[in-house]
Amino acid sequence: MGAVVRSAAKADFEAVRRIMNQVQELHVEWRPDIYRLNENFFTEEMFEELFEGGRFYVADMDGAVVGVLGIDYRHIETPANVTRDVVFIDSMAVDSEYRGKGIGHLFFDKVRELKRERNADGIELQVNARNRAAYEMYRSCGFTEKSINMELL
Repeated sequence: MGAVVRSAAKADFEAVRRIMNQVQELHVEWRPDIYRLNENFFTEEMFEELFEGGRFYVADMDGAVVGVLGIDYRHIETPANVTRDVVFIDSMAVDSEYRGKGIGHLFFDKVRELKRERNADGIELQVNARNRAAYEMYRSCGFTEKSINMELL
């Protein structure tokens, strides 16, 4: 049986936290000068706020949560910008054992569906500069660079 994307439920918290911790471990590996290990950085309260707002989804494969997707809806309206509504991907992560199996593409199908439902103008996300695998997947799905964040330490 394949994976399906569904709205998150309260019972998903521990699986979601496990996947979010995998992502945090990668961030620490890439940038220990910025990130630190903290198994409790993603709290149950944060999770409940996201799923109660209808902005958090999971990929479910045979009853196991194998991926997480958090989204936000942003309305951009400033004197310097064209007014736009975008679906912003706050977080997207796949359990390490299930990467490369099409889960990310299922998430993008869901986000495209949400974009159509809301009649949004686009989909946006940010990616860690050292996460080449994610960057390449986003490019293969049609994403292009909008801006580049830089830093001076």
